[in-house]
Amino acid sequence: MFIALLLMIPAIFLVLLPVARAAALPVAIVVYAIFAVALVLLSPTIAIEDGRIRAGRAQMPVAQLGSVELLGQEALRAAIGPGADARNYLLLRGWIHRGVRIENIDPADPAPAWILTTRHPEKLSRAIDAAR
Repeated sequence: MFIALLLMIPAIFLVLLPVARAAALPVAIVVYAIFAVALVLLSPTIAIEDGRIRAGRAQMPVAQLGSVELLGQEALRAAIGPGADARNYLLLRGWIHRGVRIENIDPADPAPAWILTTRHPEKLSRAIDAAR
């Protein structure tokens, strides 16, 4: 994403060049930096802290989690495809092609499972097991 975002620099530079030649390049670099920082700050994260799992804005006590299933590319596609339960909580990033399906055993929660994409599904599974 950051490499694709680099295309903003020449675009902004070319737009500002006729208007403010001296400021065109510094403004283009500053705008790139602002967008890069915004991407980092707004990207969803998955963390396990104080006995709770936090995925994006959602959080739940680790005690309410059931089994954890590691999902490869095909299993992930099946888990979020047309036959998936629409009540599942999803935290997906399109450029990550593996993840986990975590069973939700909280009877008051309408989501039967959480499906999360992560670059390190085994590490997340071990962290959940350790937090229990």
